[in-house]
Amino acid sequence: MCEAAAAGEDGGCGEDAAPARRRRRAPGNSHPRTCVKCGQGSAALVIRVGDAFCRGCFREYFVHKFRAMLGKNRVIFPGDKVLLALSGGPASSAMLRQVQEGLSRETAKRLRFIPGLIYVDEGAVRGQSPAQREESLARMETLLQATGFPYHLAHLEQALELPASILRPGPGGSGEPGPSYKEAVEGFIQQQRQEGDGNGGTSLPSLGTQVGDLPAPRLPAAARTQELLRLFEAVETPTAREELLQMLRIHLILQTARTRGYAKVMTGESCTRVAIKLLTNLALGRGAFLAVDTGFVDDRYGDVMVVRPMREYMAKEIAFYNHFFDVPTVVAPPLPTKRQEKPSIHRLMERFLLGLQEDFPSTISTVYRTGEKLSPAPAKASSESQRCLLCLCALDIAGEEELALEPTLITEEPEWNGCCQDTAAAGAESRAAFIPLLCYSCRLTFKELGPLTTLPPYVRAEAQRRIRRAEMKQQSQEVPLEDEEPSEG
Repeated sequence: MCEAAAAGEDGGCGEDAAPARRRRRAPGNSHPRTCVKCGQGSAALVIRVGDAFCRGCFREYFVHKFRAMLGKNRVIFPGDKVLLALSGGPASSAMLRQVQEGLSRETAKRLRFIPGLIYVDEGAVRGQSPAQREESLARMETLLQATGFPYHLAHLEQALELPASILRPGPGGSGEPGPSYKEAVEGFIQQQRQEGDGNGGTSLPSLGTQVGDLPAPRLPAAARTQELLRLFEAVETPTAREELLQMLRIHLILQTARTRGYAKVMTGESCTRVAIKLLTNLALGRGAFLAVDTGFVDDRYGDVMVVRPMREYMAKEIAFYNHFFDVPTVVAPPLPTKRQEKPSIHRLMERFLLGLQEDFPSTISTVYRTGEKLSPAPAKASSESQRCLLCLCALDIAGEEELALEPTLITEEPEWNGCCQDTAAAGAESRAAFIPLLCYSCRLTFKELGPLTTLPPYVRAEAQRRIRRAEMKQQSQEVPLEDEEPSEG
């Protein structure tokens, strides 16, 4: 009997219901399947049709896939400081275990980067009480401390205190090209020999000495939490709420990476999650940016690169790995919704894909490999005026009068009219001034974020700065040159 079907995993190993039932009856008098890799041990699981693995070979397969993903792309150089963004879920926990084993002294080919961990507490917007948030934080901190890596605990409320510079790309990605990967490895090994390290791998300075960055009060002030809740309560739709949460989370992680000197950020999106995100972003109007939103490398932030080393693992593989090798997880509740029958586009697309996966086991992999063929070139902006304020991708508004969004922007302006004409006109003007700074997808989200006063302060500050710069540039172009005045007389 297939363990995947017994565990209720998506798809199992059958294409339809009737053959699956016949296969479940057949193994009664047959011998157990053997591992397709070693050919000796009994199979403990079946990943796909014909891919039966014993526990030992499955572990080797899982580890090799992680190493091969890093080795094939070669974007993490020896000595790089890499920040692992952990949510406590199955994929990020499995990623942490791979890094732990890759840095251990028993490993033949050790990883050579310097890791750090970050966990963002989102309990305030996920409906958790202060006691539940304390419990989740304690469980996560115990998990992080056990690794021996430096870690950082952050709260989503801290995103309200971010500087406006977080919405500008860092200085990286330009200038003279750096050394190749081979040169970096040779230089790192030579440096280790000169220092007489003696351990044959990456030296991790002061591991375990740097603990969480939070002072004695573990939770933020109640006023900050209420301000964050007002921000999310003002959002009109669950879809915009999901997008806002993702934006605040990545900005908070990015700020931590910049202030702590991390050049790379690792996230734990699995193949299943990447496929869901690909179709979700397509439905949200982010078709031009799918390559950076779901690819292995996301370099839109300049000085900090986001990498996704778990993107070739199916959720089924991760679940089996965590179960077989006792990988601890801390699962956070989903965002609460007032109307369960109308969830966000993210949840609808997840149900749609997972439902198809049950009947057609190759659905997730097909969607994932389709996204592999996309190019990141459309997401790159040449200047600040061509960059989206919120997602930092290129503005994809070419023929604005031909877009379906244009009528919605015009019809919504009368909503600002009221008894106080001056205040209403100023509000409409401010809201209209934001629109040219946003890409097509972010305009749709911005339309549902509620009043401007509830937006995060750093977003409003950066928008005002860019609006002033655009006005000054326009005014300077309208001033006539002094040399032309005598010729006119």
